[in-house]
Amino acid sequence: MVEVIKKIIHNRAKCLKCGDIIESRYRHDFVNCSCGEIFVDGGTDYCRGGAKEFRNFIDMSEYEEKEINGTITRTP
Repeated sequence: MVEVIKKIIHNRAKCLKCGDIIESRYRHDFVNCSCGEIFVDGGTDYCRGGAKEFRNFIDMSEYEEKEINGTITRTP
């Protein structure tokens, strides 16, 4: 059995209402877009995001996945 460890590289999202791309850079870094429609939180410790209407929220977070055998791949 192969175990995969997933690490957050960028915790970010795009607001389709105002066009802002926002990023949370550290733990408890709660960030809103300029129109207040969406938010992200958690930096590289955890991903939390929300929106008044989720159709306006595009997750743009990036992760690094590492298998136990040492193979590393990046996924958007």
